[in-house]
Formats: sequence, C-alpha cells, structure tokens
Amino acid sequence: MASQDWVEKDFYKILGVAKDVTEADLKKVYRKLAKANHPDLHPGDAKAEARFKDISEAYDVLSDKEQRREYDAIRAMGGGARFQQGPGSSGGFEDVFSNLFGGGFPQGGFGGFGGFGGPQRGQDLSTSSTIDFIDSIKGTTLKIRVGSETVSLKVPAGIQDGQKLKVAGKGQASPNGGPKGDLVVSIKVKTHPVFSRDGDNVRVIVPITIAEAILGATISVPLLGEAPVKLKVAPGTPNGRALRVKGKGVQRPGKEGDLLATVEIAVPSHVNDKAKALIEQFDHELPDEDPRSDLIQRAGQL
Repeated sequence: MASQDWVEKDFYKILGVAKDVTEADLKKVYRKLAKANHPDLHPGDAKAEARFKDISEAYDVLSDKEQRREYDAIRAMGGGARFQQGPGSSGGFEDVFSNLFGGGFPQGGFGGFGGFGGPQRGQDLSTSSTIDFIDSIKGTTLKIRVGSETVSLKVPAGIQDGQKLKVAGKGQASPNGGPKGDLVVSIKVKTHPVFSRDGDNVRVIVPITIAEAILGATISVPLLGEAPVKLKVAPGTPNGRALRVKGKGVQRPGKEGDLLATVEIAVPSHVNDKAKALIEQFDHELPDEDPRSDLIQRAGQL
C-alpha cells in the first residue's frame, strides 16, 4: 500500500494496540491475530481474508521503525505530506504522499538560459509503496498518483524489499525549459506468515510427525497463490531436510526459482503412559548408536 493511503487507515486500531506499543508487544498481538484470521482457517470467507490482509499490512508498517515514523507523521498532519517547490521553480504542485529528494531547484542561469550548462533538469520526486509478498515473487502493476495524474508502475517478479524503481519524466518540471525529473519509488515488501525468500527461491517450513520422518509419508505442502502440492517424505528423513518443488519460486524470463520445503519434526507436547512405554520399547530395539559420539572431538575440545 502506498503511503498516500496511510491517512485512510488506522493501523493501531486494526491491531488493537496503543500508539506507544512496544516492538515485542506488537509482535505478540500480530501473531495472535494473524493465526486467528489466517485464510486457511476460514476458506471462502472474503471478510476474513480482507481482515488478514489489513492485519499484515498494519504490522508491516508499524514493525518498521522508519515506516512507522513516517506513518505517524502523515497521520498527525491529517492529510499527508506535500511536494515542496524548490527555489527558482514556479507554479503549485502537491501530493499527499511524497517528498522531494534533496533540496530545491537550482536558480536559473544568465538571461534565463540556465547558465553555462544549458536548461536544468527538473527535480526528482520520491515516494514508497508497500506490496504483498506474493506480488514480490510474481510481479504486479501499481497505480501511483502524482498530482492530478495516475502513473502506472510495473513491478518485476523477484523485486527485493527496499529496491527502488524509476519512472522517467514523472518528476518535477524544469524551472527553465529542461527535461522533467523522475519519479523514484522505494518498494517495501510485506512479510508473510508462512513463506520467506531465499534469492529466487521461496522457502516454507513444513512440520511432520516423528512417525512420518521414520516411516515415510506423503504430505501436503502449500504453494504461494496456488493449490497445495503432494510431496513424498522418504523413510528416515532427518530434521531440516529440504524438499524441492521445481519452478514454484520467482518467475523471471529464462530463469525460475523453486519452492524449498524444509521439514521440521514436531515433538509431541503430551505423551501418555502407554505411548511412553512404546517409545521406550522402540528405543530398546534400535541399534546401540550414539549420535553425539564424535561431537566433542569435532568441536576441538579433546
């Protein structure tokens, strides 16, 4: 979401927190709300999906110190920030979301010809826009308002958080007949509660049971923006092994990333007496092996 829209949404109210909420408390609230409103728990519920997006959007801004500072400033102004005219420029130009790079325009040169260097280039304009994680992987098109004009900005697949994109000729006009400046957009990527980025690959952690790790199994693994896929877990799969799904990462022309599903063995939190007895019997039947037999030696302490 571009910052010009920040004035319309109260992120503190969406998360139900005070404006002086600490970073730790903010994270706790977000995790609780994201879990309760996750689309997987409310299939087909458009309101729940919208609520989840609002929660993720609010946390993404408030958890970033710089974005939170900017958001608070814009909300305090009640209408956003303005483009400021630099010295030597003429006419009015304002917008509710952007700031100028650097200072003002240089003054015109001798006799209005722009000095020895000729007509001066207009000032660049800067803004930021926040996109969903899936849009950073698959690409999207943003609509950004610059004054009375709406500018389309194509965001390529695989864009990184903090990367800047430029729209040529959509900045401030020159004060003396030179070319217009550019619009520079800093892209912020929302965090995802399940998926993460690893270069052109997308990662996801998939819990499996102890029995599935030992005996093998076929499990469902989520895909980003698609139906889950079935993957086979081989017997004897260790914790941390990555299962690869080809072509389900970043899609670039001539190059595509993969989905890497890392298995995480889930240890039961409650085991009854019968289960304990079976586990003890199982342990007794295993070969007499110590998985830590050479750990001290490899650590260089012997």
